[in-house]
Amino acid sequence: MKAAHHKKGRQVRDRWYLRLSIVLICALAVVVIYVSNQFLTQRFTETIRNRSEVRLALYVTNLMSELQRNSVVPQLLARDPELIKALDSKDYSLSTVRLLSFVDEIGAASLMLLDRDGRTVAATDRSRLGENHRAAPFFVNAQRNSRTVYTTYLKETGAYDLVYARRIESAGQMVGVITVEVDVARLERGWAGVSDAVIVTDSEGTIIMSTEPRWRGLQEAEALQRQSAPSAIERALQATQGWTTLPADAYLRGEAVLRREARVPHQGWRMVTFTTYASVRERVNGVLAIELMGFAIIMAGLFWFSSRRTASRLVLFQRESAELRALNQRLQREIAEREKVEKTLQVAEQTIAQSSKLAALGEMSAAVSHELNQPLAAMKTYLAGARLLLQRQRPEEALSSFQRIDDLLERMGAITRQLKSYARKGADSFEPVDTRAAVSSALAMMEPQLKTRAVNMIRTLPNEPVMILGDRLRLEQVIINLLRNALDATQGRDDPTIEILLAAGDTVTLQVRDNGDGIDNLDDLFEPFYTTKQPGDGVGLGLAISSGIVNELGGRLTAHNAADGGAIFEVQLPRLEQDVVAAE
Repeated sequence: MKAAHHKKGRQVRDRWYLRLSIVLICALAVVVIYVSNQFLTQRFTETIRNRSEVRLALYVTNLMSELQRNSVVPQLLARDPELIKALDSKDYSLSTVRLLSFVDEIGAASLMLLDRDGRTVAATDRSRLGENHRAAPFFVNAQRNSRTVYTTYLKETGAYDLVYARRIESAGQMVGVITVEVDVARLERGWAGVSDAVIVTDSEGTIIMSTEPRWRGLQEAEALQRQSAPSAIERALQATQGWTTLPADAYLRGEAVLRREARVPHQGWRMVTFTTYASVRERVNGVLAIELMGFAIIMAGLFWFSSRRTASRLVLFQRESAELRALNQRLQREIAEREKVEKTLQVAEQTIAQSSKLAALGEMSAAVSHELNQPLAAMKTYLAGARLLLQRQRPEEALSSFQRIDDLLERMGAITRQLKSYARKGADSFEPVDTRAAVSSALAMMEPQLKTRAVNMIRTLPNEPVMILGDRLRLEQVIINLLRNALDATQGRDDPTIEILLAAGDTVTLQVRDNGDGIDNLDDLFEPFYTTKQPGDGVGLGLAISSGIVNELGGRLTAHNAADGGAIFEVQLPRLEQDVVAAE
């Protein structure tokens, strides 16, 4: 038994060790993944930030290089003899071919030659021949200035043209204007292939170059708002979809991005780049996936080890089951033998039950005899008194004694009915009872015996009714038994005194006190057939019956010796409230 208990305890301990190990591994995995995610995210983000700054500086350099290269071209073409000759002679048949020979080498978007009236007379884009740019800002500025002028020109398509223009002079007079358009589209295509978004703003913050065509002509805040996530809720979800919140500077297409800005040393321009954290998340998630795989392998090994131990325990359990089956067969044989013994014992039990019935019948007879002795003794006293009264010619007083004898006969009938109802011990016949009336009735029944002994009777009763829920006759029977015991206890005293005290509080308390010798054996006092009287004076059932009645009424009967001599019997019963009495 001890070995099985020890084995079961070890199994429970092993299971707890396994659970604890799983919890610790999971906690370690959470800590490692969290720390790794924080560290790697910070490290890779810093790398992205550094690369973005380097790329931005490269973009600014390329832009300035492109602008400077295109700014030199008008100065060279304004001195080209063939172009000057064409403007003087107004023969432009070879001018377009001449410009086409320069455009690929220069890398400009387009070249245009305008006469003094602003009409396009030669252009690399033949569709623009004949256009009149007399009111165009770049033509007006070139007329007013002898140097190369730069103009940002908004076209009807919404795109911006970056134009360098210079007047062409012949014999000190302006004969035309040469324009060079910067290839903005080529720059934007180069940016779009590397970064997520690039914009260039002028001195007023207006976007003039952008990898997003719809951003041109807008302020940065307006552009981001137009192209950001559809709602603020989606933007918040997309910004927090990773393991940690990345340091978002702005939102591009609903994603958190890194914003970097640099000054372009031209016309107060500024360049801004937006770089997403997608590469950071991919690299961090790759490392985290490797870590998760490692912890998963550890957990798999732990479960494999646990399954091996479970398999070994299963073999052990099968062996123990075989032993238990053998033990069960032995127990079944023993049970069959014991059933035979039980059949033999049933016969003996029937004999004992018959003897118990006879003993109970004898106890019942003794109880009836004890309870009827008191009314019979009172009847004997009343008959003797009635005989004397009749001899003295006092028939009215004799009739009073006969009436009391009739009451005692009625009480004897009630006692026999009560003794028959002991078997059911029910509370169906209970009713509100005034305890004071029960005490007075019991004293009236004991009056002849009290007068014969010249007992000093002290009675203390409340002025108000003291109500309980019970049977009045049975309560009177208890009080009579207590008075009878007190009367027997004061035999041999010169001043026999019995005190009865009734008090009402949370419970109803009734005390019967005498000045006798007290009680020697309090433990066996309420046992049936226990008595200290001489044979023939009593059978020892009074207190046992009284205790049973008090218990049925929901109370208790106790006894103890007084400090100054004598015995005190105390009955405590549940008190019935006045509103309950009224309802009854």
